[in-house]
Amino acid sequence: MNLARSLWLRMETIHAVTYFSPESAEAATAAGLSGFWMGYFGFRAAPMGPVGAGVVEASFFNFAPAFVQRWVPQVWQHAPPQTLIDARSAAAAATLTRLYPEVAGVARLVNPQLAAAVGRSVGAGRPLFAANRMLPCPDDPTRALWHWCTCLREHRGDGHVSAITAAGLDGLQAHILIGTEQGNSVDDLQRTRGWTPTDWEAGVECCRSAGLMANGSLTTRGHELRSSIEATTDRLALAPFAALAPAQLHELINALHPLALAISASGTIRYPNPMGLSAIA
Repeated sequence: MNLARSLWLRMETIHAVTYFSPESAEAATAAGLSGFWMGYFGFRAAPMGPVGAGVVEASFFNFAPAFVQRWVPQVWQHAPPQTLIDARSAAAAATLTRLYPEVAGVARLVNPQLAAAVGRSVGAGRPLFAANRMLPCPDDPTRALWHWCTCLREHRGDGHVSAITAAGLDGLQAHILIGTEQGNSVDDLQRTRGWTPTDWEAGVECCRSAGLMANGSLTTRGHELRSSIEATTDRLALAPFAALAPAQLHELINALHPLALAISASGTIRYPNPMGLSAIA
């Protein structure tokens, strides 16, 4: 696994507690949100302000438009963005502390490097990253750690969207290709991203017509395109860390590892998952 992917695996695992932990579910309910998806869209979109469905669809990228419209903008009628920003941060920190009581020590060790990486990052073309970076960094070290990991996670995600779009794919086609390549459950991807079977089959046909799929598998061209997208994503994601020597980057990954391992081993995050996040060994 390359350095960009190793770093992502750990930061994504730390960030992802906001989607799966009971503390986050309870915080969303306490804020007035109902159900998993209202909590998901509210918590993740909140840094952008009370935006409409079009902004969320474009920036999140991989959800069916009709699915997004079920939750946005009505979520803002239940809770204002600032309430959700505060709630998600506190819940994530509580989860990290429960799963790894030594998390504050990890935070004090890595936060300066993560903050510097965020400061070196370019916000242009990265709406979710830019929105999160504009939030005040919490004083609490653990909340700050989750904040920096979230910023850099969204930086990578925004870059991934750029790479996919430059390759001529939409969010549905991108899911079809990666799901086919990795052998993911079609039902799970459809259900969690809101695509209907008809939508999915139309996307598959587009991929077939473009020579990216044949007989239910990726063609050589399809594999090459997927590899190109992932290589571009990794390259863009490493840009904030260009000031670090490889040995320093290894040290950062190693410092994050025990926390990410504890989260992964706790059962908090389900595997497999639609994010393509694998368990940490």
